Amino acid sequence: MIEVLFGESEAGAMKVAKHKNVRGRAWDGPTVTVVIGEGRTEEDGQYLPGREAAENGRSLSDGNAADDGRGLTGKKAQPRFWRNTETAGTTEWIQGTPDQVICLGFMLDIGDIKEAPDSPYRKDLIFSMLYQEQWEELRNHKDEMQKTGSFYEKELTRLEKFLEAGEDIRLWYSDAPYSRCGLCFVCNWMKNFENRVSVVKLPEYQVKENSVTFHRNWGNAAAEELSGFLKLEKVLSKQERKMYELCWAELVDENAPLRAMINGRLTGVEEDFYDFLIWRRLTRQPVKEARLIGDILGRDPISIGDWWYASRIDAFIAQGKIRVCEDSKSKYARMICRADGIKR
Repeated sequence: MIEVLFGESEAGAMKVAKHKNVRGRAWDGPTVTVVIGEGRTEEDGQYLPGREAAENGRSLSDGNAADDGRGLTGKKAQPRFWRNTETAGTTEWIQGTPDQVICLGFMLDIGDIKEAPDSPYRKDLIFSMLYQEQWEELRNHKDEMQKTGSFYEKELTRLEKFLEAGEDIRLWYSDAPYSRCGLCFVCNWMKNFENRVSVVKLPEYQVKENSVTFHRNWGNAAAEELSGFLKLEKVLSKQERKMYELCWAELVDENAPLRAMINGRLTGVEEDFYDFLIWRRLTRQPVKEARLIGDILGRDPISIGDWWYASRIDAFIAQGKIRVCEDSKSKYARMICRADGIKR
């Protein structure tokens, strides 16, 4: 089964979840110990290299592993809804290998979609959104970041080869605009293939033992949680695939600057659609740009990246609607405020 996702962090989590020899053990504490090894799995009754590391207390949540806040390093208690009652405390993972994961992070909710996803235009757009010269460490990796669009192009080529080989594919999508655009694009792009296509849609929320967890996109789901969502998988009928195919064709024909989810429908909108979120919090009192954007992301988590708000702020500065009070080499560190006379 080929897993297709539409964002970097969610694809990274899936690669961890789909390691054929990843086994885990969940305790009642905050950490799930994850062991990555070679050879056969424990179901085979064979020794699993890497088990010694677990017994010595090493896990993906230790050492040099990076934790981006989405549970990619295993720092999350195992949810009850996917606990295996026959092997209490043992983490279940998704069958397969990491190379069966495809990441199509084309950001298709933004920009001109009459241009092909693998076009120079889309590559330049992805780079301009991700880079923006905001932090020194990113400037040091500029050449690498310029290759991001080409990486997604190669991922699309890999997906095509999998389809030509007759592989089934499973699309993991949510109501985040970039993800829903990805779903519609893929159904349109593979209209000449008859491979079996199934989908797993991220639910709006989950009721757990003592809490309710709201989901915005698959990037919020930890690797050790993903297998629990497989019970939501459904096979797309020909009619459903055609519906998504036509949806994408209509969006391409309209070719609005942005695409957003409105009342459950993917709709083309103007580039100022999200601007009210900036004006709602920006005052004449100077504020660091990173703080402003962070407040927007924290209070309105609608799966729109910081880079979009940063690009809109740049546009307002050029128009004289936002004033730079104190500049900085890193634009996220500069102080900004509403320009005089701007009333919103």
